[in-house]
Amino acid sequence: MAILSRVTRGDFTESIHVTFGAIVNGKGELIHSFGDPHYLTCIRSSLKPFQAAASIKAGAVDAAGFSEKEIALMCASHHGEKIHVDTAKSMISKLGYTVAHYECGSHYPADRPSRYKEIKKGNEPLPYHNNCSGKHAGMLSLAKFLDADPKGYTSQDHIVQKTIIGQLKEYLYLDDIPFGIDGCSAPTPFLTLVSIAQLFQKLGSNHYPELKRAYQAMTHNPYMIAGRNNFDSLFTQALNGRGLTKGGGEAVRGISLKVSETENWGIALKVLDGNARVMPIVVMTLLEKLELFSKDELDSLSKFRTKIFKNHRGIHIGGIEVIIEDV
Repeated sequence: MAILSRVTRGDFTESIHVTFGAIVNGKGELIHSFGDPHYLTCIRSSLKPFQAAASIKAGAVDAAGFSEKEIALMCASHHGEKIHVDTAKSMISKLGYTVAHYECGSHYPADRPSRYKEIKKGNEPLPYHNNCSGKHAGMLSLAKFLDADPKGYTSQDHIVQKTIIGQLKEYLYLDDIPFGIDGCSAPTPFLTLVSIAQLFQKLGSNHYPELKRAYQAMTHNPYMIAGRNNFDSLFTQALNGRGLTKGGGEAVRGISLKVSETENWGIALKVLDGNARVMPIVVMTLLEKLELFSKDELDSLSKFRTKIFKNHRGIHIGGIEVIIEDV
């Protein structure tokens, strides 16, 4: 059965969000499913650690002299806070490129104080503010390392994207993967939830040196992968090296979790209507039900275990209840 999130107003149900999911063990075998584990969905920004891994494996990251913090930004959907923007600028400078080389587009920071600060100053949004600027700096490092013209690096026919896609096919043992275009203009694949779970199982498995570096960069620098009060950053910080999570647009999410010293599991979740508001509580309810959290981890993430809605006068009007029947 799928995971149901019931949104209440008073004693009544106002909305229901349906989540499908897949969990694979250390061998990549499906051990738990919710709804259709073979549901095909766009992985969106949950792909970022694996896009970064292609640049790491090729040697582009080391050639550019990127630090571990900068590798973490390659895996990030950051909020455009000063630390994120400064890191992206450092990466572009190390490449000898300028902001004009970016093909991700511009938007104001997702972090509200940072966004208001830019607007108050009368500044226009820059590609550095884009939540994908770290990913794109990694792609530009690959273009430079391969001695390729960086222009058009987001095209699926460019050597940068061919290298990334080739690496992805190797991880999943697939010959053909359907693609769309992401918000940042890079190709974004459609994969089954099982395949996404298998990717995240590999991410924390220690069997792939390039994925191990991406995993360590993210777990050592959790603030870089999102930012202030974000579930991805706080979850990864609370797990203290034992796991991480990476969300993507339209409420898709991957989780890598070490369940023992020798085994790493991969988890993929997708809220079918694309509404991400229920995702943190879905993750918390699922992992708690499977007894995959320690008490300290639960305590650190306690604010995500429930969701209560209050109106503008502070009156409690409803909340979210997650229903998981089959585990």
